[in-house]
Amino acid sequence: QVHLVESGGGLVQPGGSLRLSCAASGSISSITDMGWYRQAPGNRREWVATITKRGPTNYGDSVKGRFAISRDNTKNMMYLQMNSLKPEDTAVYYCNALVGEDSFWGQGTQVTVSS
Repeated sequence: QVHLVESGGGLVQPGGSLRLSCAASGSISSITDMGWYRQAPGNRREWVATITKRGPTNYGDSVKGRFAISRDNTKNMMYLQMNSLKPEDTAVYYCNALVGEDSFWGQGTQVTVSS
């Protein structure tokens, strides 16, 4: 089992920045890929970014060049640096971790981009 807790969400003006954190506990050594997803009201959950255990990353087209995912395996932490935020980035952001074929989720953190 893996337990994930997100933090760092909040209200930010368009063009601003936020850094989300995801703290992992439990069967940490078994985690392979980790990622961020988001869900806006009335929308499906959308993939944002993924980082493998060794570091390679991948991003959704809507955030490429603005967001950066990182991971510190020594601290069991994952981060999402979000820059040049837009109102359409408003959503609940979820942390995800893969252990074999099992997928674990955090409870989510709200990000609101508004003036």
